[in-house]
Amino acid sequence: MRAMILAAGRGTRLQPYTDTTPKPMLTVAGRPLIEHQLGWLRDAGIVDVVINLHHLGEQIRAHVGDGSVFGVSVRYSVEEQLLETGGGIVKALPMLGENPFLILNGDIFTDFPLETFPRDLPNGSRAHLLLTPTPDFREAGDFEWAGGRVTSRGTTYVYCGIALLHPTFFDGCTIQPFSLADLYFEAIEQRALTGEVWNGRWTDIGTPEQLEALQGIGIEGRSGFSRD
Repeated sequence: MRAMILAAGRGTRLQPYTDTTPKPMLTVAGRPLIEHQLGWLRDAGIVDVVINLHHLGEQIRAHVGDGSVFGVSVRYSVEEQLLETGGGIVKALPMLGENPFLILNGDIFTDFPLETFPRDLPNGSRAHLLLTPTPDFREAGDFEWAGGRVTSRGTTYVYCGIALLHPTFFDGCTIQPFSLADLYFEAIEQRALTGEVWNGRWTDIGTPEQLEALQGIGIEGRSGFSRD
C-alpha cells in the first residue's frame, strides 16, 4: 500500500510562522510535524510515500530526503502552480499505483492508529474517510455520518484529513487546481462515501494558537473508534 502526504499548501492562517517555514516542518512535540507523520505510516507498515511540494517545499525535501532515515521510501511531486488537494493528487497518481492508497493532510496531528484503517474500500464505496466529532476549536463541522456511511454535509463530524482512495476516484479529472471536497460531495450524492469515527486526539494545525497548544504533548494512548 502507498500513501501520499499533502504538504504543498501555503498555510496562510499560520502566518507569520509559515512565512519562512512550510506547515509540515513546524515543530510539534519537539520535532517537525512531518517526522511524526512518517513515523505513523512506518509503524502502520506503509513505507512507500509520495509528498507533494510547493510552498517552501525544498525545506521538506532537504529534511526528509529519500525517507530512509525515517524507515520509509519517499518520492516527491513538485507543483510549480499550487494545485490544491484534488489537483495535487491527480498530478501524483502515476506515483501512487493502481490500488487504493492512503492520503494524509500535512497539517494534522493525531493518535489514530493508522494500522487499523482499511486497506481496501468497502463494497459500494468510492472513498473512505476518517471523521471525528467536531472539536471546540472548529466553528462548524463538515459531515453527518451513520452506519458506516457519510450521509450528508453537516456539522456533527469533521473530516480528519485521512482517507482511503482508489485511483479511479479521479476518473475524468485533469491536472488543475480543485478541492478534493468536491469529489467527496459528489460521492455523497451517489451514496458511495463511507467512513469511520475516531474519538481520540486529533487536531488540524490551522492557527498559531492550535500550534502553540500542541507544544510539549506526547502520545498517551488511543481512545477508540467506531466503524458502524
